[in-house]
Amino acid sequence: MSGNRFGTDITTDDIVEALSFFDSWEDRYKYIIDLGKELPALAPEHRSEVNLVRGCQSQVWLTYREEGGRLYFEADSDAFIVRGLLGVVLAAYNGRSPQEIQAFDITAYFDSLNLLKHLSATRGNGLQAMVQRIKALAATQS
Repeated sequence: MSGNRFGTDITTDDIVEALSFFDSWEDRYKYIIDLGKELPALAPEHRSEVNLVRGCQSQVWLTYREEGGRLYFEADSDAFIVRGLLGVVLAAYNGRSPQEIQAFDITAYFDSLNLLKHLSATRGNGLQAMVQRIKALAATQS
């Protein structure tokens, strides 16, 4: 599988550029929600307790597979905005090696999106929980 996210080639740079075109955060939220709509539905068997990400306000499930030394993640949520945030996160990590995942500066990426200051504290904590789960999974593959 090539690409960074959902079998497409969307990158973090694409997301940064797309969000820079919008003047209002309402429009940016709509874009993020649309990103989430591109996420394929997670198979019911993956919506299990073991794949649940702790620390998220909404339910978030995350699973992965290793292929050719790279990790490919699948994720889903019961909230539209969270599905979009998953799209933002997966663009950063999908299709990367465990070492690249550990080295990626997610804080700088979020800063370039000006994202965290526009999320509620609980959404921001959930976003960080998603990142920590991905990094923890990558650490087991290093």
